[in-house]
Amino acid sequence: MDYRIWALLSALFAGLTAVLSKKGVEGVPPNLALAVRVFFVLLFSVALALATKQVEVQNLSSRNLGFLALSAVATWASWACYFRALADKDGAVSRVAPIDKLSFVIAVALGAIVLKEKLDLRLMAGYGLIIFGVLLTLK
Repeated sequence: MDYRIWALLSALFAGLTAVLSKKGVEGVPPNLALAVRVFFVLLFSVALALATKQVEVQNLSSRNLGFLALSAVATWASWACYFRALADKDGAVSRVAPIDKLSFVIAVALGAIVLKEKLDLRLMAGYGLIIFGVLLTLK
C-alpha cells in the first residue's frame, strides 16, 4: 500500500484513540489508564512482530536502540500529558485533540531542522492553517 493510505489509517486510528481514551479515563487515574493502554500496545506490538516474523533483534544497532528508546520516552511523555488533559473535567476531546495536532507543526519544523527535509510553499500554507485552526478552537 502507498504511504498515504497508511498515513490516513494512522489518522483514523488516532481519532479513534482520542474518543476511546476519553472513555477509558472516566473515573480512573490517568497514569493507571496510561499503564493499561501501554500494556495493550506492547501486547499487540509483540503479536504483530511475531505474526510477521519481524523478530531479528540482532539487526538492531546500538544507534537504532538509542533512537527508539528516545522515541519511546517522547511517546510516553506525549501519552501521559494527553491522558492527563483528557482526564481533566474541562478536557473534552474537541479541546484536547486540536491542540495535540500541533504535533504536526512541531514534527515538520524538526524534520526541516534535524533531518534537513525541504519545506515548500504549500506545506507552509498547510502549516499555517493548522495553527490557525487550533487557535480557533481554543477558549
